[in-house]
Amino acid sequence: MRKALSGWHSATVIVIAIAGEVAQAFRDHGITAALIGGTMALIAAITRKTFTNEALLHRPDRDRIDRQRSEDRKAEGDRLDRIETDIRSMRDMLFDAVQRGGSA
Repeated sequence: MRKALSGWHSATVIVIAIAGEVAQAFRDHGITAALIGGTMALIAAITRKTFTNEALLHRPDRDRIDRQRSEDRKAEGDRLDRIETDIRSMRDMLFDAVQRGGSA
């Protein structure tokens, strides 16, 4: 989303810069240059609209993301509990083996 927003910002800056260039071109060179500049400004405006639409389409659904993170945290907690149980079982088994080995 950050890329889309930065693209939107740069497109806006381009439109503003081109609008100034169009006005200057019209003053300096007449209607032909103004038409070319106007076309460039139109293209920049279309590009900006595209970036804006993309940003809206890619806007994350906050509830869905929070729910997914909660599920991920629970799954990770369960996994860590299983690992901890396995480690304890292995420790107890080794302890028993050492105890039996030393008394025999």
